[in-house]
Amino acid sequence: MLRYFSVLLIFSVECVRLSSGFPDGAPVDVCVKPKPNRPNHSGAKPQPADTNPYTVTASDSYYRPGTQITVTIAGREYFKGFFIQARDARTNEWIGDWIETPNAKRHPECSSITHADPKLKQQATLLWQAPKNAGSGQVYFTGTVLRDYSTFWSEIVAEVA
Repeated sequence: MLRYFSVLLIFSVECVRLSSGFPDGAPVDVCVKPKPNRPNHSGAKPQPADTNPYTVTASDSYYRPGTQITVTIAGREYFKGFFIQARDARTNEWIGDWIETPNAKRHPECSSITHADPKLKQQATLLWQAPKNAGSGQVYFTGTVLRDYSTFWSEIVAEVA
């Protein structure tokens, strides 16, 4: 009987953990998974790209030392989370850093930013900064937007406005 209750308790705790997801953002290990920028949410798969109700838009794609670029996530529907990463267009390497805002949390280890709370959002405005000691180049922004824990769109690439 004790074993039954132990298994039931473990199962209940796991169900609560899975249903709450990552309310304070994606963990940094999402940067280095076999499919980077794609969440591992209990086997849930990304939605087809042609059904994506969200847009990710960058104010520019060219940078010089210290340049700041605004990246905006918006949609016809509310969303709970996001994970966006900056990559050098020539080398595909992580580049630059993000300015932390009240609704976002940075992962400077891999030039990424994620949501910092589970509140519904209709828009998120993020600010990326090019390295001050780098030359000029081109950057692109890629990632995932989550409607909820099991409904998300991955491998989104920001369009330049």
